Amino acid sequence: MRKNFRSLIEENKWLKGVPTTLTICNSLCGFSAILYALQVYVVDKDMTPRILTLSSFIILGAMVFDALDGFAARLFNAASMHGVQMDSLADMVTFGVAPAVMVAVLANKVNDLTQNGCYFVWFSTSVYLGCAALRLATYNVHAMLEKKSSEKFSGLPSPGAAAAICSLIIFFNKFGTEYFLVVKLLPLYAGVLGLLMVSNISYTHMGKWIQSVKRNNKRATALLLLLALIYWEPVFILTIAINAYVLLGPIAALFRIWSKAEKMRPALTSPAE
Repeated sequence: MRKNFRSLIEENKWLKGVPTTLTICNSLCGFSAILYALQVYVVDKDMTPRILTLSSFIILGAMVFDALDGFAARLFNAASMHGVQMDSLADMVTFGVAPAVMVAVLANKVNDLTQNGCYFVWFSTSVYLGCAALRLATYNVHAMLEKKSSEKFSGLPSPGAAAAICSLIIFFNKFGTEYFLVVKLLPLYAGVLGLLMVSNISYTHMGKWIQSVKRNNKRATALLLLLALIYWEPVFILTIAINAYVLLGPIAALFRIWSKAEKMRPALTSPAE
């Protein structure tokens, strides 16, 4: 069967272009999300949450293309440095530029910001954007050096950072929470997400974690439980799960630092009487 599949690929060279096509679809989703988010400036203020929610769903949908292009490259034996560069450029648009634009648009449209407030939003989103670029460039360098990937990421992956922003926008729109909360907190959160992307904090590679479910009963049980909860209340559970993934990284890192300090601390001995 493998020989037949290889023959199919050899006879249909166009199949090797499938991964690149999926990567382009990823970048087009990011571009569409940006264009749609900018429509808030030509519609009523009340439409802003709905427009940005749809932009958030477009970015989340782009993650499907981001996952499939790598799978297709391996399936059709089409992996190359050109594909790696294309993937990072697409991720920069979809998971770097688009979320930063959405946060800036939301903060400026919903709230009447002072000049200092505008500067803060621009600074925070610039931190997010710059750190996304640094992370993706580092990933490309590692790919060129042919460093083997592991089950852990060093730093928050850019799709995870984008998902954290998008999930909060969707959450606040669905549950009708006053938007001044997200307007004040989301730019700051975006800056923190940017710093986490270029940090040395370990994050689980969720793709490989899911692949390991077949060999790990505990992980399989946890995944089934999560899927059941998502079916019950998708927006709430996904928002909690995504942002828990983001925040548990630094919490676990701080715990490891504390544990190491405790082990290095000399044992206290009472003075001899």
